[in-house]
Amino acid sequence: MPEERVSATTIIDAPTHVVFGVLADPVKHASIDGTGWVSGPVDSRPLTAAGQIFRMAMYHPNHPDGNYQMANQVQVFDPSRAIGWKPGYYDDAGSLQFGGWTWHYDLTEAGPGKTEVTLTYDWSAVPDDIRERIGFPPFPPDHLANSLAHLAELATS
Repeated sequence: MPEERVSATTIIDAPTHVVFGVLADPVKHASIDGTGWVSGPVDSRPLTAAGQIFRMAMYHPNHPDGNYQMANQVQVFDPSRAIGWKPGYYDDAGSLQFGGWTWHYDLTEAGPGKTEVTLTYDWSAVPDDIRERIGFPPFPPDHLANSLAHLAELATS
C-alpha cells in the first residue's frame, strides 16, 4: 500500500506554549500556510478545545468557485503538545461534510526555549470518489517545510 501521509519536522527557537499559541490562532493560519491557498479566517476565535469548528476563507485556481471556505473541526487539542483538525465543508443542505484528510502538529520540548515541531498531512481516510477528483497530496512535498518555516517566523517574532 502506498504511503498516505507526509510529514516534516523542524526545531523552532521558541517555547512550546508560544508555538502552540500561534497554531491555536486562526488569524495566523494564512501566514503559516505554505501554498498560499488560505486567504484568512472567517472565524477568528482562538482554538480552545477538540470539537470546535473554525472556518477559513480559501482560494485555489482549480477549485470550481475559485474562492471557497473550509470548515475545520479540531480533532486534537493538547496545549503545548499537539493540535490537529480535519477540514470539511457545509453541503447545500447545511450539513458539515469531511473529505477524509487531516492536519496534525506534534510539539516536543527540544531544549531550553526550543520546540521540535512535526507537521503531518494524512489522507488515508479520503474516499475513492474524492481521490478520483483530487490528487493526493494536492501540493508539492515542500509545502510542509514551507509551512514550518512560516510558523517559525511567527513564533520567534
